[in-house]
Amino acid sequence: MSSSSAPILITGASQRIGLHCAMRLLDAGQAVIISYRSERPALEQLRERGALTLQADFASEAGILAFIETLSSHTDSLRAIVHNASDWLTETPGNEAAVFQQMIHVHMLAPYLINLHCEPLLRRSTPADIIHISDDVVRSGSAKRPAYCASKAGLDSLTLSFAARFAPAIKVNGIAPALIQFNEGDDAAYRAKRLAESALGIEPGAEVIYQSLRYLLDNPYVTGTTLAVNGGRHLV
Repeated sequence: MSSSSAPILITGASQRIGLHCAMRLLDAGQAVIISYRSERPALEQLRERGALTLQADFASEAGILAFIETLSSHTDSLRAIVHNASDWLTETPGNEAAVFQQMIHVHMLAPYLINLHCEPLLRRSTPADIIHISDDVVRSGSAKRPAYCASKAGLDSLTLSFAARFAPAIKVNGIAPALIQFNEGDDAAYRAKRLAESALGIEPGAEVIYQSLRYLLDNPYVTGTTLAVNGGRHLV
């Protein structure tokens, strides 16, 4: 495991999985840039440890392009981009189109435009990686959140397309998590139900995503692949 002088960008890293991965990369001596949508207490910890934190709103093309411009003013190279920024909205009568559009912007348009515009920054690093954080729900679809699921499926497709486009200089892969960690308000019945949905039946915590991220960063011979980190959910 080696660090690079070129920073790693993680989008949506002010909490949970993104925050954990940012902290672990900092532990390894890696320079880190993160984006965040809203100010959160953990951001100050990241700043104190030397991470550059940039506010971003990926819900519109203008917000995405503004972020890219700000990012480019702070660095001329990137070791990797980890597209972790996500939104979790449910369609309700009357707002279906707005929800679908927002899911597409956050989960597809933002990675698409950032990858295209930041290609020169990545090419100044050897090795260089792009990693898309998708979702295991893509395998089966979602009756409750079809817009979310469709946008994450589109992100999986972008993994393949950018892997082909940027090879051999830039590896492009994905990680598709299932249940990783519960929220504080989840009750015992809900937790038991969710744990029963996978063969391994555990709440693994965010470290398993960092381990997957580390594997993809360190392995020189993997591109165009999405790692399923789902505890054997497909076996149940």
